[in-house]
Amino acid sequence: MNNFEFANPVKIVFGKGTIARLSSLIPQGSKVLMLYGGGSIKKNGIYTQVTDALKGYQLWEFSGIEANPHYETCMQAVDLVKKEKIDFLLAVGGGSVIDATKFISAAVYFKGDPWDILAKGASIEKAMPIGVVLTLAATGSESNDRAVISRVSVGKKMNFANPLVYPQFAILDPEVTYSLPVHQVANGVVDSFIHVIEQYLTYPVDAKVQDYFAESLMRVIYAEGLKVLHDPHNYGIRANLMWAATNALNGWIGVGVPQDWSSHRLGYALTAQFGLDHAETLAVILPGVIQYMQKEKQEKILRLGAAVFNIVDGDIQERVENTMATLESFFREMGLKTRLHEYGITEQDLDVLSAPVDQLGWKLSENGKIDSRAAKEIFSLRL
Repeated sequence: MNNFEFANPVKIVFGKGTIARLSSLIPQGSKVLMLYGGGSIKKNGIYTQVTDALKGYQLWEFSGIEANPHYETCMQAVDLVKKEKIDFLLAVGGGSVIDATKFISAAVYFKGDPWDILAKGASIEKAMPIGVVLTLAATGSESNDRAVISRVSVGKKMNFANPLVYPQFAILDPEVTYSLPVHQVANGVVDSFIHVIEQYLTYPVDAKVQDYFAESLMRVIYAEGLKVLHDPHNYGIRANLMWAATNALNGWIGVGVPQDWSSHRLGYALTAQFGLDHAETLAVILPGVIQYMQKEKQEKILRLGAAVFNIVDGDIQERVENTMATLESFFREMGLKTRLHEYGITEQDLDVLSAPVDQLGWKLSENGKIDSRAAKEIFSLRL
């Protein structure tokens, strides 16, 4: 196991009816900006629960945060925060709303062009306090210090991480996920599963705690993910998926082990250029990354097959191939496409998809072997 330091300051408030706890979590007298997406929270009752819990607070609202949050939209919220002298940000939504809120919290105090936080990794000296009411189990953003933002005007999707943007608290009520559209539920299941994969499917470093924890999370997400599509109002299924998604990316399983994240980085271009949802990009790209790097990842692929999919028969290559096939089949069972041509993407698009790797100087995968040439080959495997 590699050396590491770890701290996660996010207070998790989990269970039924916990949105009512908001007034005990946000300092009295705060000027609160509630941020949310397209307005579904007004249809499913979450908006009413939040506003009822915050009676007595000075409350502003900012809606319209996109599924892949736009830099341009975030900067409108920054202007509102400065104008009204707001001092607390409350994200009510899934990963996109939370990511946007994190960026806003840092951009408010940033001296200079806030795009530099994303494009240049500029240092963040101060950030606003953040709270979260989670409405979608997927990204784990409610319990980590990272965010991904798209800038439409330049066609780029970039990420940043800083401990100053950890939320102070996150309320996780599984019941609020009952009303989600099926495709959002499926996206969340696939997204959280692949978050585990990115930290697990590399090469072994004798990190038994992290490996067993990762395998247990994948087993839960795999089993409960298939169930939730047919039993969407089962509290136990929703609770286990929500808690698994949080644990998939709160830092625990990634400490002391090599990580990959090439599927995420390569997927950015699919979102920026073709508008695919984040999980949709992962379901396409991850199988290609595994196929391309199967020799380097062989030992962990075999372990994944045995521990999660019960693939134990056959020789090494047969088990590797069966594991890869089962993984792709899982994504398709969840209703996601796994090939580029299914989105109308052709061989002529591969150069623009792989170009960011060189433009941004990325050397991807756990061993830095994926350059733009390798990226193009991975994309070609997924046509």
